[in-house]
Amino acid sequence: MDRIVVCLRADDPISRAGVASQLRSRPEVRLVENEEEEPAAVAVVVVDTIDEAALRTLRNVQRTVSARVALIATHIDDQQLVGAAECGVAGVLRRSEATPEQLVQVIGAVARGEGSVPADLLGRLLEQVGRLQSQVLAPRGLNFSGLTAREIEVVRLVAEGYDTGDIAAKLSYSERTIKNVLHELVIRLHLRNRSHVVAYALRQGLI
Repeated sequence: MDRIVVCLRADDPISRAGVASQLRSRPEVRLVENEEEEPAAVAVVVVDTIDEAALRTLRNVQRTVSARVALIATHIDDQQLVGAAECGVAGVLRRSEATPEQLVQVIGAVARGEGSVPADLLGRLLEQVGRLQSQVLAPRGLNFSGLTAREIEVVRLVAEGYDTGDIAAKLSYSERTIKNVLHELVIRLHLRNRSHVVAYALRQGLI
C-alpha cells in the first residue's frame, strides 16, 4: 500500500505535536517535515477557529504547495466553511471528532480528489449554495461557471462546428452580437481564442 505523504501546519506547537503524534502512528500516511525534499499530497492545517489569520494561512498553503488541503478546526460555522472552501480546503474535520481513524479517512478522501465535510455542515453549505444561485447569480443570468445561458449556448454551437453566421441565425442574434459574446469570453476568462473558449467549457463540464 502506498502511503499518503502529508505535511502539517498548525497555529500552535501543542496542536502540531498532538496531530503529528496521531499521524506518525498510522501506516496509511507518512508525515514529512521538509516539503521541498518530498512534495506532500495532502496538507493538514490545524486551527482553533477559521478567522482571518487562519484564512491567511490557508491562502499561503494554497500558493506555496501543490498539496490538497484538509482542515482541522475547533470551531466551524457556515460562513467560515465557505471562507475555507474559497481558500482551497477540500476536507474539514472538527477537532473534537479528530480521532486517528477519522483523520486518516479525511486525508485519504482528500488525496483521492474527493471532498469530506461533516454531514450537518454539508447540508447547510448546500443551502447557502442554493441561496447564492437563486438570489445572486440567477437574477444576473449567471451560474457558478460565471457564464450566462446565452454564452453557454453560443460556445456549444461553436463546439459543434457552426460558424458565426449559422450561430446568429439559430439564436436569432446578429453576427456582431455573436462575435461580441465570444470576444467578451476570451477577455474575461483570459483565454486565447474561440477554440480555447471551447476547450475551457469542455473542461468545466459546461457543454
